[in-house]
Amino acid sequence: MINYIIRRILLALLIILLVSFAVFVLVRLLPGDPIEMILSQNMLIEMTPEMIEEARAARGLNLPVPVQFARWLVRLVQGDFGISILHNYNIGSELGGRVVVSLLIGVPAFIIAMIIGSLLGVISAVRRGKIIDTVVTTIANVGITAPTFWIGILLIFFFGVTLNWLPNFGYTLPWVNFGQSVRQSVMPVFVTALAPIASAARQTRAAVLETLGEDYTRTAWAKGLNERKVIIRHVLKNSMLPVVILMGSMFRIIIGGAVIVETVFVIPGMGMLMVDSVLARDYPVVQAVIVVMTVIVVLSNLIVDLVQGWLDPRIQYE
Repeated sequence: MINYIIRRILLALLIILLVSFAVFVLVRLLPGDPIEMILSQNMLIEMTPEMIEEARAARGLNLPVPVQFARWLVRLVQGDFGISILHNYNIGSELGGRVVVSLLIGVPAFIIAMIIGSLLGVISAVRRGKIIDTVVTTIANVGITAPTFWIGILLIFFFGVTLNWLPNFGYTLPWVNFGQSVRQSVMPVFVTALAPIASAARQTRAAVLETLGEDYTRTAWAKGLNERKVIIRHVLKNSMLPVVILMGSMFRIIIGGAVIVETVFVIPGMGMLMVDSVLARDYPVVQAVIVVMTVIVVLSNLIVDLVQGWLDPRIQYE
């Protein structure tokens, strides 16, 4: 078990390294120069090409890409994410606050998705062919296919503009104003959780239906156990393994979806920071955000693998 964890950690570090290098190279292939994004049009007219090149050299942008990556990686290992090219702030400090905001939206959405999605899946499977099964299946299909940004815009128009029940945009930390934070979180959390709820419901329904057809389940029914005991004791535990495996992918969807959700609702989290930084060609910020997102996803996958082994003793870590 210990050897398996060590190997997974080493593999995770390799994945983070490869993703970091890929992002480092790809972001520099985008059209546009960050130095030109900084300087106003008047300054560009007044400055000579030599002066612009000096400004690039001061930020290390004139060096070969492998050299830039090596320098950035050394600082990253030391816990230094660097300085923003555009705004000249410490990226680590700025990113710390943005990660908190994204997790305050993503973690509740993840918990809600797994609880409600699993519950709907169990109910749908147990009542297969009934009205409730049709309703859950329809909602799940809509939740998976509906574009996130479209759902967000509809919610803003209906609950924010038309009814004026909820704030249209922005986010307040809960320890600053708890009531306002909850009101501002309702729509983003719902939009973030919608697709994971649908996926969890479908996966749970399929797993429960398969378990209901097993011999040990039919034996439990034959012994005269009531429905509640059969479902809780025999069906749920043996159906949860596929759902646990799904959790890793669901967390990836939530973290990746933060880019869309935070942009639609103007939430100052990691996703919105990355969008703003890509548009501004602020290379170090984009690299830092991608690295943090990758670390979160890799850690979630490792946790899912360990929980999977705990639920199913048949799994051997070699």
